[in-house]
Amino acid sequence: MEKIASTSDIILDTALELAEETSWENVRLYHVAQRAGLTLNHIRRYFREKEELVDAWLDRADRAMLDETNCPHFLALSPRERLNQLFMAWLEALSPHRPVMRQMVFNRLEPGHLHMQVASLLRISRTVQWAREAAQREQTFLFRAFDETALTSTYLAAFLCWLNDSTQNYQRTRRLLDRILYLGEVIESLKPSFLRPYQPEENFTPAPPQEAR
Repeated sequence: MEKIASTSDIILDTALELAEETSWENVRLYHVAQRAGLTLNHIRRYFREKEELVDAWLDRADRAMLDETNCPHFLALSPRERLNQLFMAWLEALSPHRPVMRQMVFNRLEPGHLHMQVASLLRISRTVQWAREAAQREQTFLFRAFDETALTSTYLAAFLCWLNDSTQNYQRTRRLLDRILYLGEVIESLKPSFLRPYQPEENFTPAPPQEAR
């Protein structure tokens, strides 16, 4: 298993390096094979097509996001702070190749790539579901659906902002994310107590968003 993971990472990293040198559109799997010293059949063993490299890179970001749950005191954070930390960890995992990520997004949005667009929607849903699990969201039934919709919108807003965020440490994205999550927290606090998931703390008042450092 370790050999498989190592080889797939080499293939992915090689593809990203080539994309940085030219563009994602110009990357071909035979280029990746030549650079990595592999055959096309070897690459096919791990990736059936080029688009699976995109999914592998996003999977890497998902793992980085879930690793945040291993941080000391993660569960002591407020719900808003947990989600903020999780989403930013996901984005920061992609940051070494942000221009390439932008090219990947534009590629999937091109007319005629409907199958990629459908796959992207499912991919977004998967990441949001893992974020909910990591943040230990407790909503059920209709409120779970509302929560998923709100988090998906928040995730997409932060992602689109991050794609073009040239501020230091992505402060613009951090501020946007914190404002959106704060608004969601305020709305949640206005719900009658019997409609909220059980929380040990009572009379919780959301703190206003703070400026990103």
